[in-house]
Amino acid sequence: MVSFKNVVGHKDVTKYISNAVSENRVSHAYIINGERGSGKKMLANLFAMTLLCEKQEPDPCNECHSCRQAESGNHPDIIRIIHEKPNTISVDDIREQVNNTINVKPYQGPYKIYIIPEADKMTPQAQNALLKTIEEPPHYAVIFLLTENAELLLPTINSRCVMLKLRNIKDTLIKKYLMEKMEVPDYKADVCTAFARGNVGRAIMLANSEHFNEIREEAVQLLKYIQEMEISEIVNAVNHITAYKLEISDYLDIIMIWFRDVLLYKATKEIDKVVFKDQIQYIKERAKRSSYEGIEIIIESLDKAKARLKANVNFELVMELLFLTIKEN
Repeated sequence: MVSFKNVVGHKDVTKYISNAVSENRVSHAYIINGERGSGKKMLANLFAMTLLCEKQEPDPCNECHSCRQAESGNHPDIIRIIHEKPNTISVDDIREQVNNTINVKPYQGPYKIYIIPEADKMTPQAQNALLKTIEEPPHYAVIFLLTENAELLLPTINSRCVMLKLRNIKDTLIKKYLMEKMEVPDYKADVCTAFARGNVGRAIMLANSEHFNEIREEAVQLLKYIQEMEISEIVNAVNHITAYKLEISDYLDIIMIWFRDVLLYKATKEIDKVVFKDQIQYIKERAKRSSYEGIEIIIESLDKAKARLKANVNFELVMELLFLTIKEN
């Protein structure tokens, strides 16, 4: 069942949408801006379903013919713009799929709705073509521009649309969703929530990812025993993690969260806020061994490693230097 009540967070946005529908104050164009996985498509689909729902209430009924069509992706009055080039929405895409069809009245509902994912990929020519439609739209037309970077849209587009910004969601809400709705164990929910940084879509993706679990286990095994490892073993460990080269940012983030746990436990002796609760024995041991200065050096070295890898410095050299810094501190 699809409903605004099921949306995790974004209460200000869902309240705005419900009020706009119930008070008949629907705009002709909206920008839904938020990072990948923040829920842009879900909210646009819910908004569209609500506008076309035959019961005309501020939440889709999920029962009428229109709602069932919308949920299955087959509603004739909901048009989703597609583009063949992966990084570009061309002027022809906009003309053919929006401008040339928008004056055809809705087939069955009161609105004709256009959803443009990745709207920031529109070329300036495509945006100018869309601008003409946004300036003088038919009364039944509603256009949703979904974007991660609203600042890349022309100021003239931004000024003619209602902006709905999707902000980061509280960790407590994300963890609750993972544990209650997805039945994710407590310790795993903590790690996924810490990684998600307020993005519920990313948290869900990580919770479902076996590959992420592999990377986590690989990093944890290294961190548990690195201070006893010989130089040759560290070199072997670096060679082993080249398999995770594409996910190295996640790998380094796991190490970062581990040492934040170490620092937190060292400073407070509290376990409640530790992310790696299932590894608390090793967190405690590391907190005893490492000084505050040593932990700070490790955290700084993680930031440096990320920057060097982005600058295409030799992978093996960067990781060997990082692991030696972790071992020595």
